[in-house]
Amino acid sequence: MRLRKNILNKKSHCLVFGFFLFCLGLYLFSYSYITNKRQEIFDSMNFKLYEQGNQGESKEEIDVPEITVAEETDNKAVTEVIEDDGVVAPEYKDNANYIGTITIPKINLKAGFVSMDSKENDVDKHVAIMPTSTYPDVASGNFILAAHSGRGKIAYFNDLYQLSVGDTAVIEYQGKNYTYQIVNIYQEAKTGKVAIYRDFNKTTLTLITCTNNNSKTQTIYIAELING
Repeated sequence: MRLRKNILNKKSHCLVFGFFLFCLGLYLFSYSYITNKRQEIFDSMNFKLYEQGNQGESKEEIDVPEITVAEETDNKAVTEVIEDDGVVAPEYKDNANYIGTITIPKINLKAGFVSMDSKENDVDKHVAIMPTSTYPDVASGNFILAAHSGRGKIAYFNDLYQLSVGDTAVIEYQGKNYTYQIVNIYQEAKTGKVAIYRDFNKTTLTLITCTNNNSKTQTIYIAELING
């Protein structure tokens, strides 16, 4: 009789323990399911918010000439050496047939550019305007400039690597100054094309040159108009 009672007690304990395990498993499964669903909802909401916040940003792809590291031995011009650190700096030519200038105070750059349809609009001669550009006075347009880096006299964009997001550049065009602030800096492989990521609702300045100490990529600087 006592043995039978012990067996019944053991069965009862097993049933209780089994029911406890079942409830625990059900709770863990429900918790995991609810947590995953909640994360999916949050991710979906965050993605929608991201899309809304970047709805003006898009990509345009342009062809670019071969932008290289200009050497001091370039026979197109004689280099000019700055005595304090030996770095070769580009020279601003007042007598050139420029239609405007680019000035970047942080790196003491001032250089001119010729019109888009000029034969002198060439990265091997000047800071060059890319063919798909619009001039600075076009609202929501993109003024795209490219130049060599390096140590030669045509290496106008050699010091761009010192720039950071928040730095400014000024374009003087047709007697008016347009001030831009850098909002993005990124690199792309040298393929003959460059993808430009910008907000198409903003008037933009894009600068393109070789990446400092990396011959396989080029660096793109995206700046947006803040005054002009």
